[in-house]
Amino acid sequence: MEDKMEESSDRREMRRSKKGGLITMPFIIGNESLEKVTGYAVVPNMILYLIKDYHMSVAKGTNILFYWQAATNFTPILAAFVADSYLGRFLIIGFASICSLLGMILLWLTAMVPESKPPTCDLLTQRCRSPTAAQMSLLISSFVLISIGAGGVRPCSLAFGADQLDQRDNPKNDRVLESFFGWYYASAAISVLIALTGIVYIQDHLGYRVGFGVSAILMLLSVLLFFIASPLYLKLNPSKSLLTGFLQVMVVAYKNRNLTFPLPDSTGSYHHRRDSNIVAPTHKLRFLNKACIIKNPGQDIASDGSASNPWSLCAVEQVEELKALIKVLPLWSTGIIMSINLSQNSFPVLQASSMDRHLTTKFQIPAGSYGMFNIISLALWVILYDRAILPMASKLKGKPVRFSVKLRMGIGLFLTCLAMAVSAIVENARRRKAIREGFLNNPHAVLNMSALWLVPQFCLNGLAEAFTAIGQTEFFYSELPKSMSSIAAALFGLGLAVANLLASVVVSIIDDITSRGGKESWVSSNINKGRIDSYYWVLTILSVINLLYYFVCAWAYGPCGDQPTKLTRARNGLRKEELANLGTKEMKGKA
Repeated sequence: MEDKMEESSDRREMRRSKKGGLITMPFIIGNESLEKVTGYAVVPNMILYLIKDYHMSVAKGTNILFYWQAATNFTPILAAFVADSYLGRFLIIGFASICSLLGMILLWLTAMVPESKPPTCDLLTQRCRSPTAAQMSLLISSFVLISIGAGGVRPCSLAFGADQLDQRDNPKNDRVLESFFGWYYASAAISVLIALTGIVYIQDHLGYRVGFGVSAILMLLSVLLFFIASPLYLKLNPSKSLLTGFLQVMVVAYKNRNLTFPLPDSTGSYHHRRDSNIVAPTHKLRFLNKACIIKNPGQDIASDGSASNPWSLCAVEQVEELKALIKVLPLWSTGIIMSINLSQNSFPVLQASSMDRHLTTKFQIPAGSYGMFNIISLALWVILYDRAILPMASKLKGKPVRFSVKLRMGIGLFLTCLAMAVSAIVENARRRKAIREGFLNNPHAVLNMSALWLVPQFCLNGLAEAFTAIGQTEFFYSELPKSMSSIAAALFGLGLAVANLLASVVVSIIDDITSRGGKESWVSSNINKGRIDSYYWVLTILSVINLLYYFVCAWAYGPCGDQPTKLTRARNGLRKEELANLGTKEMKGKA
């Protein structure tokens, strides 16, 4: 009987070991890519859709889009917690994909049903009716569902894909993951490129009815593609609630704030999980260590070795997980300003629509498609970095070469400073030309100035994102425990969410301050009268300050994944032999 049970267990393990791997990548990346195509395709022209079809001002429409993007980037952190703690990544991705499909259908209905938006403006009186509460509710509902879909698919797909490949006992695991992250972002970039070219072109030339309809069809394909490969996936079970665990650590640490710390060489003073050789927490953020101090072994520890009351005693591993999250937050915050710069979608579209977008006499690039140059530069850098620069550097050095994540993040933050400075210079030149040509009061006029002048700022932003976004994602994933992998993937998205909210605040403040006394606002609906160039200079100054802040945070963080021994100790805590050595050193010091 025991032999049969062991045989059955072995068979289950063999079936489990056959799941995952490279065969699942087309389905996971395909689902993510199609979701990105549909999600990103509706963003560029949305400001024009809100202005023309919903009769909104530039400032109001821009703020609504910032809030929408904030929701899209904030939901990943909630989805990550639910995936890691309760439902698992597979269920979250499936549910989110269905939500995104429903959101696309509702958005398509706003274009198909005339009663779903305000009537056209009266040509004689030039009066335009505002949308009703029901019309806005339908529009906002589509935005909410799309945000839930994107929030569930994007962070969990990245972690779900890594689950299929991640083998931390493999000495080449770091290189495999680095390559996976790079190619994952490259495929995502290509998807966004398709969205910003093909789908936006359809919206411009065939209208929003066809454009939004195509997005809905592609999202349906995304849902089918993900579920059809369900038997192939390696589906890891969720661990217990990380959020609850974090709260328990903070509550218990506060309760035990008056406890004295055990001696460094004492054993059995800290509670740790069964079969774990980590017996003591690290000394960083030492006040949290009191959460895992055993006060009364008979009462605190259950017969199975777990804590009798998790709100009175936590495990060392719980404490170290919270420490790891707290430790990365300062470096995470350095990406917020760059994300504010990347979220400037509305103003470049308005700039491009006022410039000559013709490549030939018969073909012109849609105003919403210039963001493709951001994606092109990102994808090209990823390919060159992975297939040319690293192999060449390794060959010259005679050993494997990698640029550290902190170096890459720093380079990206420097490039975003340059991008905003270039944006300000180009906009200043565009505005002066509009005034010279007599278009000060005509924001819809097309200037005799090529829109290709906008390309350098998009390319610089693309390179900045390639360095910082990929670097931050890899940094979070390698520095945080594997149990927090979805949270690691969602942290960059959370930074985007905070950035979108702050960007809305910045626009509102600038609009309020610069329009006082009857003056024309910097972010006026008439971009020829406004001063978008000055707005860009404000972002440039903030970017420079943020770069200096990053240097301080990177120095304070210390070594990361480049030094495995220190990384292991910082992430996992002190092992038995390390604790004994520490106690011996302190005893010698006292002697």
